[in-house]
Amino acid sequence: MIELDFSEQIAAMRATFGDIRSVIDIDRLRTDIADLNEQAGAPDLWDDSAHAQKVTSELSHRQSELARIVSIESRLDDLEVLVELANAEGDQESADEATAELASLQKVLGELEVHTLLNGEFDIRPAVITIRSGAGGVDAADFAEMLLRMYLRWAEQHDYPVQVLDVGYADEAGIKSATIQVDAPYAFGTLSVEAGTHRLVRMSPFNSAGKRQTSFAAVEVVPLIEQTESIEVPENDIRVDVFRSSGPGGQSVNTTDSAVRITHLPTGTVVSCQNEKSQIQNRAAAMRVLQSRLLLLQREQEAATKKELAGVITASWGDQMRSYVLAPYQMVKDLRTNYEVNNPSQVFDGDLDGFIAAGIRWRKQAPQD
Repeated sequence: MIELDFSEQIAAMRATFGDIRSVIDIDRLRTDIADLNEQAGAPDLWDDSAHAQKVTSELSHRQSELARIVSIESRLDDLEVLVELANAEGDQESADEATAELASLQKVLGELEVHTLLNGEFDIRPAVITIRSGAGGVDAADFAEMLLRMYLRWAEQHDYPVQVLDVGYADEAGIKSATIQVDAPYAFGTLSVEAGTHRLVRMSPFNSAGKRQTSFAAVEVVPLIEQTESIEVPENDIRVDVFRSSGPGGQSVNTTDSAVRITHLPTGTVVSCQNEKSQIQNRAAAMRVLQSRLLLLQREQEAATKKELAGVITASWGDQMRSYVLAPYQMVKDLRTNYEVNNPSQVFDGDLDGFIAAGIRWRKQAPQD
């Protein structure tokens, strides 16, 4: 005799789902989709490819969001029917299916609930992530490269387009710094909780004595500004250096000196780009990232909340927000949320969703300084 009773869990999910629907505003979502469909159907849409890509990307995102809402509502109804069927017929296969569907729906609703918390001014924007090696010498440079791979894998798992804008390789191993761009709606809101100092503890592969080594890396996350937005950057406020792109060991990537480094003299902000083939393209990409950083800095200063979005990151002792411990035990722990897992290799393979969700909830609940 099978007696499944998921009534409390289903009631809780329906309550959560009702809250989510009220926040998302289904009617507004349908109106946005209709408007974007009209724009996407314009015969001259692709005369401006950048605008066309933005319209089609936003349309796809909103259609997916609406489809997910409709799907969850349907699945909640189907789950109740499945439970009744399993109980009425004593069918173990239906009971197993209902149990698995309950767990799946709880996970989907949890993810959607976190998504509704992303309502900050910049949260909807794509993100620019910069990783810099900190204290710890060659281990820190290697750790920075591990973090770069981690974020690239995370983006890949979510099918988010990502560009590597710049990589500065260290002399012995790893990287000094890297900048990547994640082009997905809400990428900044999602990834902004990754900003801060990350700490790695392990038996160093670069230490002949096999001693345990602690190293640090800093992660900065800024929103990518819209092409239509403008923040004036006078030419006499910047210095532009052109150099040859290089890979590990100084190998030439481009046959021309097409890489661009822009230094904003008043703030000391430095941005490099070398992924494009032409100097003009690299300069344009670097200027956009520079404007994004300066816009964020401007907003932080206006709001007097310098640490709210990017913060001051020192990449050294006393400032870490997450620890990756590989020896003497295996654990990754976020020191703000206390969320932890005991499988570092899985985390370095891009399994960050648990940390990100916990971080978004923590940020929403944390008192504002």
